[in-house]
Amino acid sequence: MRVLGVDPGLRATGWGVIEMRGSRLSHVANGVCRSGSGALAERLAALFEQLCAVIAAHDPAAAAVEQTFVNKDGAATLKLGQARGIALLAPARAGLAVGEYAPNAVKKAVVGVGHAEKGQVAHMVGLQLPGAEIAGPDAADALAVAICHAHHLQSARPLAAALARAGA
Repeated sequence: MRVLGVDPGLRATGWGVIEMRGSRLSHVANGVCRSGSGALAERLAALFEQLCAVIAAHDPAAAAVEQTFVNKDGAATLKLGQARGIALLAPARAGLAVGEYAPNAVKKAVVGVGHAEKGQVAHMVGLQLPGAEIAGPDAADALAVAICHAHHLQSARPLAAALARAGA
């Protein structure tokens, strides 16, 4: 199963696709969608088109998006939220179920601690996906989101099987 992870940002939205086979994860692709410097609507449209192209090219079966943290600058938080809306819309429009994870949950799943620094996340992503050439910090964060979602999907399978057996 292929999993798409997205780290939303208005200027740079990271994306990463991994393959999940049982408990084994492998790197498929990663990159960064850039929105340019036009009007907000044009920038959001550019992110949407690029994410749709990523989905079409890599055919993921599931997707996950990092949740937005609130900072002191309300206008910046609102713009980031709009980019996050695009990150949710593109996979949903492609018919994918979309998971959402807080930044601390992603860091804990990949590094083992919820307050890890970006460098630690990128290092652990590299260890978990050997041979992957990562397109930068935004792409590393997106791969971390995909890894977090893959772990969630892996742990949900036994529970679903047990519930199915209990109901039968």
